Amino acid sequence: MDSNKYSRTLPALVMLCVLVVAGACKIRFTPNGTSIDYNVYRTISVSEFPIRAALVYPPLQPMFENELQNYITRNTRLQTVDGLSDLRLEGEITGYNLTPQAVTEDGYGSMTRLTISVRVKYTDTKVDGKDFDQTFSAYRDFTSSEMLTDVQDGLCQEICKELVDLIFNSTLGDW
Repeated sequence: MDSNKYSRTLPALVMLCVLVVAGACKIRFTPNGTSIDYNVYRTISVSEFPIRAALVYPPLQPMFENELQNYITRNTRLQTVDGLSDLRLEGEITGYNLTPQAVTEDGYGSMTRLTISVRVKYTDTKVDGKDFDQTFSAYRDFTSSEMLTDVQDGLCQEICKELVDLIFNSTLGDW
């Protein structure tokens, strides 16, 4: 009879332990992948990203800066400010390169790669040890039968979106 008593109370005891442990855990899910504590961080400043590359495509700077600003605005509750802020993003566009990728039998390139590199300096004024200075790169390939001037805007927009995603995940996404 005693073994029957234990067989009924043991599952109840195990369930009680699971509920206590689960209640003590705090899991936080955010829809956009950010890990920002809005009790600590309220503001961010995003400086200009001037082009310092050997090859210059003038529309690239405002295209990148707008994409970065808009992404932060859409995916966080941080207030964007000029000057002093809790978080700072600054940097420069350091690379805008075209390189042949595939060569045909007659020695001409059949594919060309457009690579854009951005150096980002991230500063967290609230928590030590989170600052970094890192370069991010992304690229797109296009056929050499296409003129760069015909595909340049579209390629740059795609690359800027990828770069912003990489930068966001490394900074505000805290991946």
